[in-house]
Amino acid sequence: MNRSQLETLLRQHHREAYLWARQCCGFDGELAKDVIQQVYLKILEGKAKLKMEAHPKTWLFSVIRFTAMDELRKLGKWESLDSEREIWEEIETPPDDYEGLIRQLPKMQQEVLLMVFYHDMTLEQSAEVLQLHIGTIRTHYDRGKKKLKEWIERQKAFEV
Repeated sequence: MNRSQLETLLRQHHREAYLWARQCCGFDGELAKDVIQQVYLKILEGKAKLKMEAHPKTWLFSVIRFTAMDELRKLGKWESLDSEREIWEEIETPPDDYEGLIRQLPKMQQEVLLMVFYHDMTLEQSAEVLQLHIGTIRTHYDRGKKKLKEWIERQKAFEV
């Protein structure tokens, strides 16, 4: 892709790219802006190259995800999956509001559900972005949906 095609791609997906960066940065808008700026520089300077032109959005989301992970590590805000699993096992009650439900899910389930529901990506595209096997993505997707359904039903039962 030449520079003008890359610029068009970035303009075309800017809103979704920012939202994805924000989600990858733990919903920190300022950090997401920094990440987006770094991603655009990487792309326009040729440090991140699109190998297959068939899936540019998937590629862009991958670059954003890995750049956000690097920034979170630099800031000391990145936690390993093991520490996240320990925290998750301590939580027994669902959150009280619908707004924070997805944020309460384990990180991988959050990422898969956000990509599928908010960014109109397929499970296969999500697997590419996260660089995981499709079976793993399906598992996180199903578990996340089941947990959300369980929480919503439990909240509705308490509201009655």
